[in-house]
Amino acid sequence: MTALERAASIEDLRQIARRRIPRFAFDLVDGGAESERNLRRNSEAFEEVELTPRYMVDVSEIDTRTTLFGTNYALPFAMAPIGMLNAFWPDADLTLARLCKRENIPYVASSASSTTLERLAEAAEGNGWFQLYVSSDPSVTDGLIARAEAADYEVMMVTADVPAAGKRDRDIRNQLAVPFRFTPEVVVQCALNPTWALTSLRHGTPNVANYADLLQQATSYAEVQKTLITPGFSWESLKELRARWRGKLLVKGILHHDDAVRCAEIGCDGIVVSNHGGRQVAFGPATADVLPAIAGAVAGRMSVLVDSGIRRGADLIRAKALGADFAMTGRALAYGVGAGGNAGAERAMEILKLELVRALGQLGAPSINAVGPADLTRPPQGA
Repeated sequence: MTALERAASIEDLRQIARRRIPRFAFDLVDGGAESERNLRRNSEAFEEVELTPRYMVDVSEIDTRTTLFGTNYALPFAMAPIGMLNAFWPDADLTLARLCKRENIPYVASSASSTTLERLAEAAEGNGWFQLYVSSDPSVTDGLIARAEAADYEVMMVTADVPAAGKRDRDIRNQLAVPFRFTPEVVVQCALNPTWALTSLRHGTPNVANYADLLQQATSYAEVQKTLITPGFSWESLKELRARWRGKLLVKGILHHDDAVRCAEIGCDGIVVSNHGGRQVAFGPATADVLPAIAGAVAGRMSVLVDSGIRRGADLIRAKALGADFAMTGRALAYGVGAGGNAGAERAMEILKLELVRALGQLGAPSINAVGPADLTRPPQGA
């Protein structure tokens, strides 16, 4: 039996990936902001949500299908956007986009991906969504939106929670730079991880593919980063995006119920309750802690998605019970790719599906759509 076959959880896959990938590349995806308190708290908060099983319910058949924005999906979650994922494992972007198509779940292509949004749209074959970082240069933002429209993306997810780049201590200690610099330490790490190194050599040095022209013209990545994000993104900016984008519009990074209400008033189709997986702000709340109040504030007015901290199939049920219509997970599937390429990604998906079906049966819920706040052992006050 192989290590992938023995892997019983996403954490098992994470440990396999950690052993196969150089530290600087592993930390790029695995790490969080500063002390990583938010990174840890995200998963802990979901673990602390208790659900009360109800028995004598026929659960001989479990239905994990759900509908979002008029589209039927086989599972109640999407692949969350992760920038520069090909640095974690070569060709990870396309591997996961194709997997999401096969499994009939959404794949969210990051504007900071290592693969162009056009190639990812082709790989996802209709299951692709596009995530946008609003640039301080309007022409960059307009160009990305035009490309997303031309590639037939129907859902755009604008990220609102990066007015300033997060301070990730691991990346600082690793002297991470884009494009990558092959320092003596990096060379040693690559030598100690020959499978990653040889596979990366065949696929070429990863980069931020959608900003190739900027990278060529800039004198440093810091200069590029100032262009990629803007502290000036405001509610007026969001209104302009709403008027500009003809498809479904989501806002990612909402942590306060008043902000969710304003998104609904502007006419957004949904929000993602997210703290960027603990990668940006070190002092904010866990998403599971604020989800009920946000979901209650916009109930019936827009779709509510949640990410950050989902590592188990049961977490998908917890998210639904807390008020989410849909969930997203990025690291869980990324760890699978890192643990074993395409086979590892499939194993991660298999683990999440098996856990989800088992947990629904144990809860006494024949369908994911049967889950709700009544299943919480301790409903939030006011629920």
